[in-house]
Amino acid sequence: MTKYLAFDIGASSGRGIIGKLENSTISLEEISRFPNSMIQVAGSCHWDILSILGEIKEGIRKAVSQNQIPLSIGIDTWGVDYGLLDISGNILELPYAYRDHRTDNAMEEVFALIPKKRLYRLTGIQFMQFNTIFQLYSALRDTPHFIKKAKDLLFIPDLLNYFLSGIKKTEFSFATTSQLYNPETKKWDQEIFDAIGVSSEIMQDIVDPGTVIGRLSKEVQEETGMPCTDIIAVASHDTGSAIAAVPAEDENFAYISSGTWSLMGIETREPVISAESLKYNFTNEGGVKSSFRVLKNIMGLWLIQECRRSWANAGKDYSDDGLVEMALASKAFKTIIDPDHPSLLNPENMLEAVAHSAKESGEPELENPGEFSRSIFQSLAFRYRRTLDEIKQISDKEIHKIHVVGGGSQNALLCQFTANATGLPVVAGPLEATALGNLMVQVMAYGKVKSLSEIRKVIRNSFTFKEYLPENVGAWESNYSRFLDICDRN
Repeated sequence: MTKYLAFDIGASSGRGIIGKLENSTISLEEISRFPNSMIQVAGSCHWDILSILGEIKEGIRKAVSQNQIPLSIGIDTWGVDYGLLDISGNILELPYAYRDHRTDNAMEEVFALIPKKRLYRLTGIQFMQFNTIFQLYSALRDTPHFIKKAKDLLFIPDLLNYFLSGIKKTEFSFATTSQLYNPETKKWDQEIFDAIGVSSEIMQDIVDPGTVIGRLSKEVQEETGMPCTDIIAVASHDTGSAIAAVPAEDENFAYISSGTWSLMGIETREPVISAESLKYNFTNEGGVKSSFRVLKNIMGLWLIQECRRSWANAGKDYSDDGLVEMALASKAFKTIIDPDHPSLLNPENMLEAVAHSAKESGEPELENPGEFSRSIFQSLAFRYRRTLDEIKQISDKEIHKIHVVGGGSQNALLCQFTANATGLPVVAGPLEATALGNLMVQVMAYGKVKSLSEIRKVIRNSFTFKEYLPENVGAWESNYSRFLDICDRN
């Protein structure tokens, strides 16, 4: 048996998970869990990166105390965010969080410097206002003193790897999320840096997933009691790790990495950069073994999470299962919304924002938690259908089923709705796809698996999955045009 340690850190929580590989199967054991959230500092949203580092060190200590000594450690996080280091290697400020409002108008300002079509042609990346390019532009505009003092830019997982090892590298899958990387030249794109007025000298060399970037530093060894252990650059963008763990048996699948965000797309060997992929705003993000994830960001379970928070603030604490039950008991297709409406990105009150969005679209008023929940789940399923239709427009790849991985794979109602809306079988699981992808790339770094197909075979050997077949397709098809009308009006 060999052991590996993954730290899978999301926007709301992080976990330390030991993976144990034995007889071509992998098992998981959670050894630590900690909260994570954006913090408000002087009116801006930031990440408490030093607190996250402290939790990682505590997770390493727990591994040592439980005699769970791993061969290596790998870290994955959400995308696009970064930290800046000064010439002495000290962090200049708390990293900004991607939902901060400083980038609200940044896209149009950047397009005045480099045309939208040109930027997409260079990067193939979906336009989202929080992409690193727009954050850097906003930083130079609003807080230029930090950018001018910066010696190095490190993305969040790269920054944490640096704190553990002292080595500064950027991992490929994360680099591609920035909209600063050119997938054709396989380099940071100098034209983009020149356009926004930021020096490319602050960027790091790019390494592939599965690269041993260094060893645990002596200081961290002494602090945690962990012997000298390899630090692996896994697919450090969490979606990259999650898609590596899709248990597909062939290439004819689409995936949905379902959590706070829904990331839906296909896996390809080359990026898909065309007029149609620009029209539909698809992104080309890097994956394991030089693959590309041609996908679209969809708002995801953030909508229901934020509704739950609003209800809890009002003294009504509903469980996920309770909301699913109430949604199932509510009237089908009463109210449909566009889940990707910009007003839902980071509103002060999600319930009010969803209600207002429905009203603006001329949809019936939502009256209770069950109706809100059903509206969100149905609308997400319709969004998946529309994305599937767009994938068929930009690619000739045959799609025979949809794999749903991550936390949303446990939402049976959303999985069934997805099958109904798309007309395709939906395979749900694994739940811990991101951690599994992280761990299996560490396994790959030591040559114990050599390809994505081998990684996926180990995962199929290790877990069971649930399949949902389409039901009531006619009713879903007849309401799909209504959803399209709402989105087009928006």
